[in-house]
Amino acid sequence: MKTNVEVAPRNGEGAKTRRQVLAARLGRLMHRGDGEGASGSAKDGEDEKSGGQRLVRLLLIALVVGIVAFGSLAYYAYGTRTPGKDLSLDAVYSLAAKNQLQSVTLRDEDALIVGKACLSPGPPPPPVRQDLLAELPPAAVSLLASVTARPGRCTDLTEVFHASYPASDVATQQVIEAIRITTGAELFVDKQQLKGVAKLLITFVFPLLLLADLFGLIFIAGDSSLSDIAGFGRLGTKGKKGGGGDSTVTFADLAGADESVTELREVIDYLSNPKRFEAYGATPPKGVLLFGPPGCGKTLTARAVAGESGVPFFAVSGTEFVESLVGVGAARVRDLFRQVRAEAPAIVFIDEIDAVGRRRSGEGSSGGEREQTLNQLLVELDGFEKSSGIVMMGATNRPDMLDPALLRPGRFDRHITMVPPDIQGRREILELHAKGRPLAGDVDLAALAKRTPGFTGADLNSVINEGSLLALRDGPGTPISAKHLSEAIMRVLHGPQRRGQLLTPAERRRLAFHEAGHAVVTAALGRSGDGQRVSIVARGKGLAQSVLSEAGDRALLTASEMNMELTVAMSGVAAEVLALGESSTTVEDDIKRATALAREMVGRYGMSSQLGRVHLLTTTDDYLGADVVFDQVSGNTMALFDAEVTRLITAAERYAGSLLVHYRQQLDIMVDALEQQETLEGRELSQYLDPIRRSAAERTEANSGVAAGLAQDASSGRPTVGG
Repeated sequence: MKTNVEVAPRNGEGAKTRRQVLAARLGRLMHRGDGEGASGSAKDGEDEKSGGQRLVRLLLIALVVGIVAFGSLAYYAYGTRTPGKDLSLDAVYSLAAKNQLQSVTLRDEDALIVGKACLSPGPPPPPVRQDLLAELPPAAVSLLASVTARPGRCTDLTEVFHASYPASDVATQQVIEAIRITTGAELFVDKQQLKGVAKLLITFVFPLLLLADLFGLIFIAGDSSLSDIAGFGRLGTKGKKGGGGDSTVTFADLAGADESVTELREVIDYLSNPKRFEAYGATPPKGVLLFGPPGCGKTLTARAVAGESGVPFFAVSGTEFVESLVGVGAARVRDLFRQVRAEAPAIVFIDEIDAVGRRRSGEGSSGGEREQTLNQLLVELDGFEKSSGIVMMGATNRPDMLDPALLRPGRFDRHITMVPPDIQGRREILELHAKGRPLAGDVDLAALAKRTPGFTGADLNSVINEGSLLALRDGPGTPISAKHLSEAIMRVLHGPQRRGQLLTPAERRRLAFHEAGHAVVTAALGRSGDGQRVSIVARGKGLAQSVLSEAGDRALLTASEMNMELTVAMSGVAAEVLALGESSTTVEDDIKRATALAREMVGRYGMSSQLGRVHLLTTTDDYLGADVVFDQVSGNTMALFDAEVTRLITAAERYAGSLLVHYRQQLDIMVDALEQQETLEGRELSQYLDPIRRSAAERTEANSGVAAGLAQDASSGRPTVGG
């Protein structure tokens, strides 16, 4: 049987051997690292990740152990056991004076007296030493003087007691002297040094350790948290940051934005062929600002520019620069442009740029975080060189809020307005979104474009998508029909149907008169259009709705046309009053719309015979539908303004009522049809409205427009409406 025997080397040889072994191991590790290459770096990343996980576990274990230890020490340091009967300090002094104390222990840290006292007295105590009276406090001397008779010493019948005293060194010394002088009982003083150390640990040491552990868990235990701390002022540490990934969107994915594409061609030419501009000495636009209503394709247009030019596209939200800590936003702006310069040529797109480019206040204060961020952005925009290959793009719904220094030439050279597309643009957008979808033969996208004036690209995309979903509900393989798309338009405008909304027959008839009144007055005024629809089916928040659009898009309205709009708005109220004797709560939206229209006629467009051509109202923004506000006007002007608004609305309601009286028979027929079918649209609706249109065309009043019908003198029974 062989036995492995290890011979211990001599001291010098042993040290040399260990050094040789370590060197050999290090060489093998280095050789392995050179051979593995990229796999070694990946393994290092995995080791780093696993090391971070181990650190998290260790910190959690340390936190749990620390909390348990903290609680245990707190219980030991501040928990006080109080044996026996609870006595006051005066009662203890009285027992001492009567010589009924057998043993006393003072717990210094707890400020507690624990002892044993006699239940029955014994023989009298020895006389008090007069040389010690001078050392007693006055209270103890007076107490001894009041004792005239002392009972005898303790017997063997005792009970345990405890009493508290003030926690101070002076009070402890007074208690010791009083008990020592007045009684012969055994006296012990427990300093409780361990409790003192425990209180010191609880007060100072443990809180610091627990806080350090918590900070370690929050900021160190994990790659993302660690990177947040290491780069708090860098843009790449929060949420979605614009990386340098190339955009795959091109102008082929855009429709209805021909003017914008034309303006952006120069940006593409500059990024793809900058020498062309250098040859002519031309300076390409450094910045492009896109503004317009939501859903018009500002972000999509910016991505298309990046896709056409084939350069990296950095997309960042303006809110990512806004922080409560001063200087962080400016640091992130610097970090963004540092990354962009490294990837140049590139495009920087800041969405909702009004969050970082808001107009600075004129109070002279420039220490705020928002203003420092804006100042840094202005500096970075001025730092672009002609050959830098960087183009800045921004998008906002509130161009009126941007700082003028941001909009000047040299920063944002080109301003492009993104507005809802016209009828041709809507058709192109519908064709783009409908490509590849199973459309039925009755679908006419041109007619659909006429029915959707004012729709943005996002709205039209939603129409096609809603139509697809409705077709899927009818079963697999069902093509998207015109009926599906018509319902999709109503869902986008008013929301889905609410069949669960139960109405009484009286309520259904009132809604039918209200919506039929809108349709009859619209036809009586000579207005005609495609895609008209009247329904008493509840949708969204409304109980009924009428879609009575004009044919084609309108860029401006005359005074007569605005008076028509006002008359149509009040026609539902007039129909209810005419047929049922009074109005109802369903007229709220009509009155709200009529009031806003009348206010604009008087305060913005000067269509008032009493106030004249004056401008009294100003809109806070052009694209988000904010309310209009008054300019500085006098009280008399305000009163005249209110009176004119009321007069216009009242006149419009009376004129709508007179038209409904003239076409009362057609109104009743249409109401009966609505009660039976609930919805009338297309040719079916035209059967009821075409006779009214032909009759209105023959009447001089309708041919001359509603302004001629409303401009008669008030004495003739019809108030005057300015125009």
